[in-house]
Amino acid sequence: MQRRVLLAPSGVARAAARASGDRRARWMLSQPLRVRRSFVRDVLDGDGSLPVDRRQEIWMLRQPQAVRESYVRDVLEEGG
Repeated sequence: MQRRVLLAPSGVARAAARASGDRRARWMLSQPLRVRRSFVRDVLDGDGSLPVDRRQEIWMLRQPQAVRESYVRDVLEEGG
């Protein structure tokens, strides 16, 4: 996902989510702007000494329960 789309207003991000064939991208683009901003800050712009997949894992574990549960429901369970 491009930074520009992640930081776009919610309407733009939702439109991009509908066009995406990737469950994770759809989920991320459907999140509120504050969640998408934190992803950009912590994962894309985060500690370069850690691999991006590790930064993503850390980011997810630090999210509020509602965000984590929506990921389980919309990405992990939905995709089976």
